[in-house]
Amino acid sequence: MESFTHIYEVFQQPYALRALYASAMVGVMCGVLGCFIVLRNMSLIGDALSHAILPGVVAGFIIAGYSVLGFFTGSVVAGLLAAVLITWIQRNVKTHEDAAIGIVFTSMFAIGVMGISWLSTQEGVHLDLKDFLFGNILGISNQDLWMTFLVFCFTLLCVTVFYRYFFITTFESVVAKTLGISVSTVHYFLMLLLSFAVVASLQSVGVILVVAMLITPASTAYLLTHRMNRMLFIAAAVGLLSTTLGLLLSVAFETTPGPAMTVSATGLYLIAVFAAPGRGLLSKYLKRQKKRQRILLEDVLKQAVKLSEREGATAEKIAGKLGLSTPKVLGLLRRLERQKLMRLNGRQVELTEKGLQNGYALIRAHRLWETYLVKEMGLSEDQIHENAEKYEHILTEELIKDLDQKLGHPQKDPHGSPIPFTQHQLLSLASIRSGRRVRISLHQMNHLVRSHLWEIGLQPGSEVDVSSIQAGQHLLQLNGRQIAIEEEIARLIAVEPLPAE
Repeated sequence: MESFTHIYEVFQQPYALRALYASAMVGVMCGVLGCFIVLRNMSLIGDALSHAILPGVVAGFIIAGYSVLGFFTGSVVAGLLAAVLITWIQRNVKTHEDAAIGIVFTSMFAIGVMGISWLSTQEGVHLDLKDFLFGNILGISNQDLWMTFLVFCFTLLCVTVFYRYFFITTFESVVAKTLGISVSTVHYFLMLLLSFAVVASLQSVGVILVVAMLITPASTAYLLTHRMNRMLFIAAAVGLLSTTLGLLLSVAFETTPGPAMTVSATGLYLIAVFAAPGRGLLSKYLKRQKKRQRILLEDVLKQAVKLSEREGATAEKIAGKLGLSTPKVLGLLRRLERQKLMRLNGRQVELTEKGLQNGYALIRAHRLWETYLVKEMGLSEDQIHENAEKYEHILTEELIKDLDQKLGHPQKDPHGSPIPFTQHQLLSLASIRSGRRVRISLHQMNHLVRSHLWEIGLQPGSEVDVSSIQAGQHLLQLNGRQIAIEEEIARLIAVEPLPAE
């Protein structure tokens, strides 16, 4: 409670209000410009300009004395000179881009520090280096505030008017050139605005910490949106919140305002890193968990389909195949039941049509990928199973179709197991001519058809010969045994045509 009272009392003073207004404008301005700096991968140039303006401060003081306009003019000229030198070195000297930036800004920064140190030794001169390095926002005058306001308005007006030029040169510089837009002119204009922002931030956070205000709010906004216009508004809001909150914290804890603003911006960034939708650590963790659950559900469904072909599927059998506990498998089966992929009768699993279709699609993807690994990649049969177990969950329908076509529509995988057909590849038994060999499809119209097939001794996957069609019956040969199927039933039985031997 005492802290709130202290903050309230402090902000009754004119100097504190000037500090609040100036820091708010700096936060918004740096946040907006920082978006273009971050997206253009120019964060190091922002750092360079913030340090390179110190010689301009010295020159401005020598020429005009302790004048806000003199500091401003000298700093802007020094910033533009640094930008020109960096660009010239990058284009004309065999030096890496980051090395060119480092050379220019460290040398100019050193010259500025030496100049301020020399001036400080002169009689009657009161220049404190740490005020330029770390800011002195509580010492802002009305003249400083008006200069910050003019720079703030000019910067936001330029970003609004020339937004399209900044946008296209940021993302499509080649297209911008074909449209007749001078990319270098836009670049130097952005450097000019950046120099303005750095100078306006001198009193707030200083040349060292201004980099944080240029980069951190923009990086926070980048995590929160995919659209440029929204990023600008979010970065402005984060910058405003960072500087305002930092100033309040500095008053409450009686610490330096500039570093407090930087820490506030970093804190907001860390919150976004953790909680940002889509890009945050929490979102990524939930996505990974969701993916693991989906893969687990698909594995359970696939095993249920495989077991139902032979001996019937139960929770215990599926658990044994997957190496999971029976209670966990039961929980997964209930989730599949809610998705209408199966029905649970106690612990017995009864697959629905949708469940069979999805399960066979997984088996088809697995076996086609195994076939591809053996035929096209030259792997042996004992090397392919684990790889196929992984990729069956991420192969798209289009890719599976391309694999099938590339492999020549194989009937069996390298282990000799049949590769299920897709629904559109199936034919009815009634449409097959005599003398053809077919496979009873794993996909059937409904459970009644499957039940009838079991009753007459035809299991899904069985390969039979259609020996003749007479008196409304289809006569099939299976392992020397003849099976007669009525025409009406033959229309309902799905078969997969096998190539003629």
